[in-house]
Amino acid sequence: MKTFAYHPYHLVEPSPWPCLGAGGVLFITVGSVVYFHYGLGQVMYVGVSVVVIIMFVWWQDVIRESTFQGHHSLVVKQGIKYGMLLFILSEVLFFFSFFWAFFHSSLAPAVELGVAWPPQGVNPLNPFSVPLLNTAVLLSSGATVTWAHHAIISGKEKEAVGGLSLTIILGILFTGLQAIEYYEAPFAISDSVYGSTFFVATGFHGLHVIIGTTFLAVCLGRLKSNQLTCRQHVGFEASSWYWHFVDVVWLFLYLCIYWWGS
Repeated sequence: MKTFAYHPYHLVEPSPWPCLGAGGVLFITVGSVVYFHYGLGQVMYVGVSVVVIIMFVWWQDVIRESTFQGHHSLVVKQGIKYGMLLFILSEVLFFFSFFWAFFHSSLAPAVELGVAWPPQGVNPLNPFSVPLLNTAVLLSSGATVTWAHHAIISGKEKEAVGGLSLTIILGILFTGLQAIEYYEAPFAISDSVYGSTFFVATGFHGLHVIIGTTFLAVCLGRLKSNQLTCRQHVGFEASSWYWHFVDVVWLFLYLCIYWWGS
C-alpha cells in the first residue's frame, strides 16, 4: 500500500552508495601512500574506479528523485542550496590552509631558504605568460557560465547550451594550459617549500577545475535532455556557484603565488 507524506521534506531511501563511496575513498588514501612509498598503484586505481562508479550511480539516483519522481520540493531545493553554500565555505577554508603555508614561509624566509623568497636556486614562472593567459581564460568562463544561467532563467535553451558548452571548452583549455605549465616548470614539488606550496595549491585548484568541468558537463547533458527549466535548475545553480568559487580562488592564486610570490 502506497503512503503519502504530509510534509515537504524528502526522506531519502536506504542507499549503499555512501558506504561504498567511503570505502573507495579509503582505498584511494591507502593506495596513495603505498604508491608514494613503493610505486605500486593498483590499490589506488581500484579506489579511483570505485569512486567514479559511485559518483555516476549516485548522481543518477539524485536526478531521478528530482526530475522524474518529483521529490525535490521548494523546501528540499532550499536545503540543497544551503548545503552547497556550506560545502563551498569548507572549500574556502581548505584553500586558506594553503595560503597560510605559503605566506608563513614567504613573509619571513628561514635561513635554510637563504633568507630570500623565492628560495635561492629556484626560478619562478613568469606570471605574465601562461598564468596570465589562464587568468583570462578562467575569467571568460565565469562570464559564459553567467550568460548560460541567465539564458536558462529566460527560457532560451539554445543560448544556454551555447554558453554552457563554451564554459566547458574554456575549462578544458585551462586544464591543458596548466598541464603544459607543469611540464615546462623549471622547478619540482621537491624543490624546497616553494615547490611544495606552489604545486599543492595550484594542483588542488586544477583538480577543482576538472571537477567543476565535469559538473558543468553533466548539467549540459541534462539541459539537452530538457531536465533543466527556468523553474527547476538547482543542479545548474550549484555548478555555477562552484565555478565562480574556482574563479575567485584562481585570482588569489595568481595575485599571491604567481605575481607577488615571484
